[in-house]
Amino acid sequence: MGTYEPALARRAELLNLIRQDCGSCHGMKLTGGLGLPLTPDMLRGKSPEALQQTILYGRGGTPMPPWAPFMTEAEAGWIVETLLKGLP
Repeated sequence: MGTYEPALARRAELLNLIRQDCGSCHGMKLTGGLGLPLTPDMLRGKSPEALQQTILYGRGGTPMPPWAPFMTEAEAGWIVETLLKGLP
């Protein structure tokens, strides 16, 4: 995590994924729903690496699916950084 910045078209795809796919469980404003809130306040203090792993590999025994088939490790890291800052 850190310096990766997706190309403009991929960035738009990832932001859409966050809003639509993540939002379907975490709430359309990411303030919670079936899944926990993904707001900067709620994520503060959590390990960025653990969040990245959760995105990539899901959480067994929960509805959180693995997204590794749809994104790279660097892209998952960028999503974590974006969520920690707040969606643009």
